[in-house]
Amino acid sequence: MSIDWDALPRDYRQLNYSESAYALSNRILSPVLMIEKCDGKCAARLGANVIKQGKTTFVSSPSLDHNWLLDNNRIKPLPYDVPVFVRHALVDSNPDDLKYPEILHLKKIGIEGVNIIISPEITETANSRSLSLSLPSGVPGLDAQLYPYQEHGVAWLLEATESIGGAILADEMGLGKTLQIIALFLLNRPNESHPALIVCPTTLITNWKREIEKFAPSLTIQIHRGADRTGFYKDLMRSDVVITSYDTLMNDITIFKGINWHFLVCDEAQAVKNPDSKRRKALNLIPRRYSIPVTGTPVENTLMDLWSLADLATPGILDTKESFSILYPDTEDGAMELNSVTDAIILKRQVQDVANDLPERTDIDIPIELTSSEIQEYERIKSAAIAEYGTAGKLVAVGQLSIYCAHPWLRAKNLLNSDWENDVELFEDTIHPLFTQKMDLCIQLLKEALLSSKKVLIFATYNRCGELIQRAAASSKLPAAYWHSINGGTPQNDRQAIVDEFSAFGGPAVLILNPKAAGAGLNITAATIVIHYTQNWNPALEMQASARAHRRGQKKPVTIYRIFYQGTVEETMVERSRWKRELGQTAIPISSRDTEDLGKALELSPGESDKR
Repeated sequence: MSIDWDALPRDYRQLNYSESAYALSNRILSPVLMIEKCDGKCAARLGANVIKQGKTTFVSSPSLDHNWLLDNNRIKPLPYDVPVFVRHALVDSNPDDLKYPEILHLKKIGIEGVNIIISPEITETANSRSLSLSLPSGVPGLDAQLYPYQEHGVAWLLEATESIGGAILADEMGLGKTLQIIALFLLNRPNESHPALIVCPTTLITNWKREIEKFAPSLTIQIHRGADRTGFYKDLMRSDVVITSYDTLMNDITIFKGINWHFLVCDEAQAVKNPDSKRRKALNLIPRRYSIPVTGTPVENTLMDLWSLADLATPGILDTKESFSILYPDTEDGAMELNSVTDAIILKRQVQDVANDLPERTDIDIPIELTSSEIQEYERIKSAAIAEYGTAGKLVAVGQLSIYCAHPWLRAKNLLNSDWENDVELFEDTIHPLFTQKMDLCIQLLKEALLSSKKVLIFATYNRCGELIQRAAASSKLPAAYWHSINGGTPQNDRQAIVDEFSAFGGPAVLILNPKAAGAGLNITAATIVIHYTQNWNPALEMQASARAHRRGQKKPVTIYRIFYQGTVEETMVERSRWKRELGQTAIPISSRDTEDLGKALELSPGESDKR
């Protein structure tokens, strides 16, 4: 028998029980506000948990305005004023369509006397949620066949942008994040009145344009950069998609502020992880309906990196910067606590989990030893740095020792400068030979690869390393091959052209790369050998660099070598990198191990490595 709820009063105290078929329980239940999904939306229902045959079951009230519920023909009362408190808490929200940030805020502030329960499916991780989603009719207008995981990703982005207001696409490099964004544009289409804005490093502008033209030719594109810039905001409202760089956005923020953008997509969003940077502040000023930071490394150094990206995707979702630091300290425990909240808004799949058709990747760590004279010099550098720089000595010592491990001919001009790695000079001397143990091994690996007509990427942190490697290769009379390099001095507009030339070359080839200049955004799947000649204190740089070759489009097995001196700071760096890879995409801040690893790095002694 159906119940006519409208015929019953909302306040149980107004019910005439003598004329009613229902009896009134004399026990007032503890109220529960249950938030769960209903027809794809998050809805709030008022009620209470009732124990039946030893099992606890949630029974809802007829509405948020009823202070009672019906259970087996018995009216079971809630505190009579609970609807007032609930309605007050939801005053600015639609209780039948709550957004994820609203749910998090409600859970944080609470409702006096009410137990708020959030259904597990609402906080389900994006990775898990995406597996249950699909695109029944495909993507009209997309000139590409999506891999199943990409289809799941697009379907999740479509749902998340609507229910959350934004999302972070943090798939590991090589899984086709650009293609997923393009497919999303076709399903939730921008237009000239409300275009999509893609902000990215200058080096990636051409790639975005090329990918959109290739996969979604029906979308019109406009590039706002250099000579192509306009001085009037309405000139940007002539295409579906506008592409610009972060620096251009800052310079022309007044123009960009004049448009209500449909999408704001921030590629390589780790570039705006600092919430106090001018770039990040400029992005805050952009009016938009949906925001999607795109990054392969959502957390590099601190949890504040993740706050910045999450707040960019959905402003206010993790509250203010100040309260965030208190709620989520920069520790492993703080990161785990944060994951329970942010995993629902970050899609962060790894190649090994979804791209089973990728060729094999083999990681080989090769420890080598310093000579006895090199050990003495290593220890002298360490002691002198700590003695000279005092409390800052540890970081300075690690920097100097890293340079020495790269090659004894290298010197930093000023290690106290933030960009000291880009200002390392070369001083040839007669005490140290060109061929160190590391250089000799690098040339051996190169010779083997070139004799097999393979293409090789060498990652070296200091720009002058490339010059030394080429000198050593020339003196070793290696097989003829194409040689080029990309570092901080390479013009941004030339970098993709160098990669294209390297890839198209019809024989063995070597590309020497500075990971900061070429560790992100470039697809170099022509290479099958990767050599990390120097190691990085930040594992994210090494992970990004390795993924340049082992990604979608790679058809052959890839071998990745890490050459390091055991018993030195490089060994600690390799361990940090291994630790981060084992954690996968978990938001553990790298800085949480800085103190421990700095101590370990300087306690190690290459002279005692054979005793361990």
